[in-house]
Amino acid sequence: MKAVVDKEGCISCGLCVSTCPEVFAFDEDGVAEANGKLTDSNFASAESARSACPVAVISIVEDSF
Repeated sequence: MKAVVDKEGCISCGLCVSTCPEVFAFDEDGVAEANGKLTDSNFASAESARSACPVAVISIVEDSF
């Protein structure tokens, strides 16, 4: 599983970054991105970030190989 951020809809509020910094960070343009791997230890906080996103631009999807 991995987290994905729809950067075009992101409003850079920082909620995901503060909720789950192991997975989410700001890119060089100040937009959130998912750059960390989902693990058993951070999955719950990543799901919390997804649920709390005010513009609903975070998805948690299966890894594609």
